[in-house]
Amino acid sequence: MSQAPDFTATVDGTPRIGPNRELKRAIESYWKGQTDRASLEKVAAGLRADTTKQLRDAGFDSIPVNTFSYYDQMLDTAIMVGALAPRFASVSDDLDRYFAAARGTADLTPLEMTKWFDTNYHYLVPELSADTAYSLDATKVLAELAEAGGADARPVVIGPITFLALAKSTDDTSRFEKIDELVEVYDQLLGKLAEAGATWVQIDEPALVTDIVDNADEVATAAEVAGSVYARLSGVANRPAIFVNTYFGDPGATVLEALAGTGVEAIGVDLVYGSADTLKKVPSLSSKLLVAGVVNGRNIWRTDLDKALATLESVKGLARAVAVSTSCSTLHVPYSLEPETELDDNLRGWLAFAAEKFGEVATLATALNKGRDAVKKEFDASAAALATRATDPRVKVAAVRERLAAVSEDQLARGESQARLAAQQERLGLPLLPTTTIGSYPQTSAIRNARAALRKGEIDEAEYNNRMRSEIDDVIELQEQLGLDVLVHGEPERNDMVQYFAEQLDGFFATQNGWVQSYGTRCVRPPILFGDVVRQQPMTVDWITYAQSKTKKPVKGMLTGPVTILAWSFVRDDQPEKDSANQIALAIRDECVDLEKAGIGVIQVDEPALRELLPLRDADKPEYLKWAVDSFRLSTAGVEDTTQIHTHLCYSEFGEVIGAIADLDADVTSIEAARSAMEVLDDLNAVGFKNGVGPGVYDIHSPRVPSTEEMTKSLQAALKAVPANRLWVNPDCGLKTRGNEEVTASLRNLVDAAKAVRPAAKA
Repeated sequence: MSQAPDFTATVDGTPRIGPNRELKRAIESYWKGQTDRASLEKVAAGLRADTTKQLRDAGFDSIPVNTFSYYDQMLDTAIMVGALAPRFASVSDDLDRYFAAARGTADLTPLEMTKWFDTNYHYLVPELSADTAYSLDATKVLAELAEAGGADARPVVIGPITFLALAKSTDDTSRFEKIDELVEVYDQLLGKLAEAGATWVQIDEPALVTDIVDNADEVATAAEVAGSVYARLSGVANRPAIFVNTYFGDPGATVLEALAGTGVEAIGVDLVYGSADTLKKVPSLSSKLLVAGVVNGRNIWRTDLDKALATLESVKGLARAVAVSTSCSTLHVPYSLEPETELDDNLRGWLAFAAEKFGEVATLATALNKGRDAVKKEFDASAAALATRATDPRVKVAAVRERLAAVSEDQLARGESQARLAAQQERLGLPLLPTTTIGSYPQTSAIRNARAALRKGEIDEAEYNNRMRSEIDDVIELQEQLGLDVLVHGEPERNDMVQYFAEQLDGFFATQNGWVQSYGTRCVRPPILFGDVVRQQPMTVDWITYAQSKTKKPVKGMLTGPVTILAWSFVRDDQPEKDSANQIALAIRDECVDLEKAGIGVIQVDEPALRELLPLRDADKPEYLKWAVDSFRLSTAGVEDTTQIHTHLCYSEFGEVIGAIADLDADVTSIEAARSAMEVLDDLNAVGFKNGVGPGVYDIHSPRVPSTEEMTKSLQAALKAVPANRLWVNPDCGLKTRGNEEVTASLRNLVDAAKAVRPAAKA
């Protein structure tokens, strides 16, 4: 291979859904049969071209390509290496086969979905077995490389170690058993990329900042695996220069030494969530290009340019050369601050979305290579803006801090769980295997139109409320007709389960267009937590009591838990996350108490993000789990024992946090189980879980309607692990993203399944 020139400024990856969610709309239109494949591909190509131009205009001398995806980068990788689960082979069209793996069909269950490390992005879990036969399909990456053109185009792929670490074995075969065969595919890929003119390739290995590989009994240490894999790949004769990229944390000196001991030309490190001190322990970095991630790719705070430049200067002498980059892909932040017209000057000055981060990277690269004076104006503006955070009165509120300091251990506890459940059953009078749903119902066009009309001033608040009450009427009536036992109000008034609360709590700012991809076409607008949290008045009581007035059956109060509000917001970086979570918990505690006073007997406090914030290193996990559990209990322990507290968790690998789930001490825990075939129940039993549990009996993220027989089998499987008097029947998540017809059909089958199983369960 020829020696590729070092680059100086780049980013690890970019947002891909479109600044106005163009890709989301195009894909969903394709799914509905309203547009054809050519139209979808045209939208995608336009977005890719715009991104490439933006990065070149920013002054970057290396441009990441193949960071685009129609749904998920792990699914793209599974296809690239020939590891798509065999059941999807029956779908002849390659794009429809791709979406079948992501979403399922009427006959095919989709791949499992779980969180991408400790972010709110969800990836699809590849399925591997003894029969997996790896083979290269480089169609996508080669096409996007050719499309970008130019020697500065740098293909990006997920590395073989991370792919295997995050995949799932469907039999007793070790995921790593065929690592040599998988590496051979990457060997072939390098040759194809070289032939196509690529001078650099970025191979992402975020698994190396975790203990996943070290904890796999069937493989050597992460350092040994990394050294072996990249010694082999760097030994390929005809290849681009290799940039092995780690992010989301610190890989540690041992792993870095192993990588630096191979022939790879560049190593990327996250110096926002990792430490520059680690690099000083690896003298062999002196022959490498160090790609230094000093601009935070996953949070929205403006970079302290002086601090970042000092970090860059401190590592400059440790490597052959230093390139400036983001800490990870900017997939995790919105596109630009430009549409945010409602930001006050102070808050705007504290923030940087993707476009602004590109500017920060370019500024820092210039300062590193030409001196700070070359960009003095940019540095001075950054320092002036950040200085206002220290004096803004919204950032620290004395009353909140005093209340939190006075919290005692007895405020985190309720009565004994079995006595609570008995008191609740006497109050609620529920049947065996009670049926319920998780909270949200489909967001109809009428709901969206009303929300838009309110935003435009075409209707007033009173008319909007009347329309939402009409939606609640319909949802309550539907649940009554279907025969569900514990009802919900459907959440028509809520745009998002976190944003809704953020808009009513001081200390948060909700963006206008700050969309971020959560999975596939699902986008969220994470609110910005910038100051101390204050609840000025009840947030949900009027809606829930209205719904309760329409039925004699219990209606759940629906709240989002403190850890999830924290995880699904852009959280402040000037105090420990624990303190922010507990401030939110106090607000949720007050809401629970007000719901109880209003006569609501069941309150659900959702914590789907409990697993998401789990630190990536084992040593850091106990401390997090302790404060996360305490925060939930602080939010829920203010009610009487006769009030039933539910919680909900979904789309994570729960094994590592199963003890914490039990420690939450919720009266009923509903949990995702449909895609994982009830595996979580054995984990719960292993930790002595004794409270109510509702394992999801159907997957709401797939458009398919599961049959009564299918859900009956799921319930029968659940009853082998959970006594009937503790088992609830529910979907595995909220129904917001589904259509009315499929929801009605699915819930009818769910109720019928519960009725079919009850007689045997009583025996």
